Amino acid sequence: MYPLKNDKDYIFGTRAIIEAINSGKELDRVLFARKTDSEILKEIFSLVRDHNIPFQYVPVEKLNRITRKNHQGVVAFISEISYFPLDEMIRQVYENGQDPRFLILDRISDVRNFGAIARSAECLGFNGLIIPEKGVAKVNADAVKTSAGALMKIPVARVKSITNTIKYLKDSGIRVLAVTEKTDTIIYHTDLKGPLALILGNEEKGISDNLLFLADDQIAIPMSGETESLNVSVAAAIFMYEVHRQRTLN
Repeated sequence: MYPLKNDKDYIFGTRAIIEAINSGKELDRVLFARKTDSEILKEIFSLVRDHNIPFQYVPVEKLNRITRKNHQGVVAFISEISYFPLDEMIRQVYENGQDPRFLILDRISDVRNFGAIARSAECLGFNGLIIPEKGVAKVNADAVKTSAGALMKIPVARVKSITNTIKYLKDSGIRVLAVTEKTDTIIYHTDLKGPLALILGNEEKGISDNLLFLADDQIAIPMSGETESLNVSVAAAIFMYEVHRQRTLN
């Protein structure tokens, strides 16, 4: 679940992680050993909660597989990017006189898909990506490489609840559309101008049913072949290009 190429991807040990958090280092996730009553680990846990850093309790054997050195019951993965607060991301777009264009990634699990989506989003003028804290591809060096560096340019907001986020976006005047093959509403017959967020779903399961229900509408790409669906990064590029086309070429 956490493939590592070198020790620059993570840090371990109580004092090193406390110092990293206090210095403002962006952490992707913190893993704690299960069943520990260490006071200093409780201190780290408190810091993690205060800074809204995703965390997980795992068997100590998992930490031992990550590093054979003395991890002291805690390992932290360093983020390749800095995350933006969602409200700030929305505010900046409106203040720049633009109509927001966001992507909501619901459980996108493949790092290469994630990077490819980010690359297309940046190229086609989207204002940011919105991802959940859990159940999404790790934003690691491979993701940044696949994105051709786009992940260093396009804002990414990491949120606790996609459900609550969709409600917040709609309250902020942003229309939310679900990209799914489970509809007869075709993308080319849909007005994609104005503030907009597109939901993209998991590679195998698609968009969660509760998110489909919350969306203002569902849209699909017309297809004539026997294969039922496109790769999510390819579908994302097609939808984003149509948004770009309607806003700039019409």
